[in-house]
Amino acid sequence: MSVGIKDTVHVVDAATVMRLLPARPRLLALGEPTHGEDALLDLRNDLFRQLVEQEGYRTIAMEIDCLMALLVDDYVTSGSGTLDDVMERGFSHEWGTFPANRELVRWMRAYNEGRPASERLRFAGFDGPLEITAAASPRQALTALHAYLAARVDADLLPCTDETLDHLLGADDRWTEPAAMMDPSRSVGQTPEARQLRLLADDLVALLEAQTPHLITASTPDEWDRARLYGRTATGLLRYHFWMADPSPSRLARLLYVRDSMMAANLLALAERGPALVNAHNGHLQRDKSSMRMGGRPQEWWSAGAIVDAHLGGEYAFLATALGTIRHHDVQTPPPDTVEGLLYALPEDRYLVDARRLAATVADAMPAARVSPWFGYAPLNPAHLASIDGIVFVKDAPPSRV
Repeated sequence: MSVGIKDTVHVVDAATVMRLLPARPRLLALGEPTHGEDALLDLRNDLFRQLVEQEGYRTIAMEIDCLMALLVDDYVTSGSGTLDDVMERGFSHEWGTFPANRELVRWMRAYNEGRPASERLRFAGFDGPLEITAAASPRQALTALHAYLAARVDADLLPCTDETLDHLLGADDRWTEPAAMMDPSRSVGQTPEARQLRLLADDLVALLEAQTPHLITASTPDEWDRARLYGRTATGLLRYHFWMADPSPSRLARLLYVRDSMMAANLLALAERGPALVNAHNGHLQRDKSSMRMGGRPQEWWSAGAIVDAHLGGEYAFLATALGTIRHHDVQTPPPDTVEGLLYALPEDRYLVDARRLAATVADAMPAARVSPWFGYAPLNPAHLASIDGIVFVKDAPPSRV
């Protein structure tokens, strides 16, 4: 078996990735089984640089707040702001503190210096404005969309004034109440005001669509892209808040699929402007159903990757990342009968694995599922091998530089 497994592994670089794939993807998704590990983020940076320099990639998209990330994009494209500021205010989940993320943004800005707009690298977040304990107020997305339309269409066509939006939104801390994540009675998502905002957001997005021919000519490409982003985010956030207020047993499942649906919509929009590298948790990018225990119950939902793959087919590719050890989190040497254990036995520090060939190689003796003692690491599911284009395997993750 070990000889067969050796035949499935390659060096990790952009050229080998492209040879492994049946077609050049519009979205190349690089998953990760945990967040914040330097070894994985450094590898991502190396791969993106190679994709830029050898394959003409111009965009990287990360699992962070899509609105906050606009600050990072402004910085890397035009130098607006400072590096310190965009690392603090342009990354959600506190990921601006990761040294590799800072190095990525610094390199992108340096690469863009002096280049024409058509050759500049772009940065995007594709997650909604959602944290583990709270969802953002829809104010930013709604008011930005309204302002964009108010500047370009007849006032009589607008479904409301900005004063009406402000009144219905109320104080932002009503929307961001942390207790609402586990207690639906603390959410404002099904109040009369929130229900009215959902209708108005729908009308604003419908107006955006109806006025497309005019708006495209009356906007720069970036203005048009951002208006659509505001529309997706406003309607998605209001939908998320609505289900936060739902007391039914399916509440958490709905929140999970609303989030990944928002991610998928953002990724499909990014795919329209050229090839992009996408970086997020494996669970958000895989083709198979995702699952986790939340609220004391098992939850299942279709990931953003599964949704995008259903739309793009062969123009979506998924590389899952797996780790051998994260000893600083008590994730020790993997058992030899797991996928990670089989790969850990090979001599090099990291590999690109042809996942489908590996699946065929181990078909007669399916590896066991690895169990992690640390909740923050999600081992590779051996049942998913045939639906993965490649596995990036990193043998050991050293302690973080933070």
